Amino acid sequence: MKTHFPERIVCLTEETTETLYLLHQQHRIVGISGFTVRPPEARKEKPKVSAFTSAKLDKIVALKPDLVLGFSDLQADIAADLIKLGIEVHIFNHRTVADIFRMISTLGGMIGCEAETRRLTGELDEGLEKLRRAAAKLPRRPKVYFEEWDTPQISGIAWVSELVGIAGGMDIFPELARESLAKNRIVRDPLEVPRRAPDIILGSWCGKKFRPKEVAARPGWAEVPAVRDGELHEIKSSIILQPGPAALTDGVNAIHSILAAWAHQGG
Repeated sequence: MKTHFPERIVCLTEETTETLYLLHQQHRIVGISGFTVRPPEARKEKPKVSAFTSAKLDKIVALKPDLVLGFSDLQADIAADLIKLGIEVHIFNHRTVADIFRMISTLGGMIGCEAETRRLTGELDEGLEKLRRAAAKLPRRPKVYFEEWDTPQISGIAWVSELVGIAGGMDIFPELARESLAKNRIVRDPLEVPRRAPDIILGSWCGKKFRPKEVAARPGWAEVPAVRDGELHEIKSSIILQPGPAALTDGVNAIHSILAAWAHQGG
């Protein structure tokens, strides 16, 4: 008996698009998110049918997808509307590094590409293990504050916190990283950052440019080691705030480069 897998897939977020390209299954994609930047060819080749919390339902229906892929409770309303229109929807809810691997494996199984998926996850796992070994050799491990948004100040989500650790750093807000919702990762007291004295501040203000001078000028932050030493760095949101292959490759490598440079300085 012939087994049938989805052949017309709409991806409402970037990470599933990137995963399908890495699995050489981009021919199945018929629609993508307008925020997609990875891989760059996807933006040129595929129709854009959604933002993050909104979608053009009529355009999606016209594409006749046999599967729509989304992410988290933030896309619950889109999913519900599509389901009411008779379209099959799968919403992932991956928030940790292990979850990202599970998402990739699940997606690969859904389209019948188990062998290629094992190859991809093996390569990603090998890359992270290589970084762990490199991080273990660093002479110092910096304390790191990762800021996902500035007003209000929101610290990093679980996969970001874990990747900081893999890259050789220590997240100063590990208790907030466990919170899946951004509203629960708000740093309620801005002076708590100076009290925890990060050596490095990493900023990835989702959708807008990180401004180190504005961070350094915050009241009470002048003596923060990262501010004093000029260790404020931007990590592009496209490589760290999407819970997919980008974070496990370019994102964590960018973090490690910054941490390693700091660790090898005299201090």
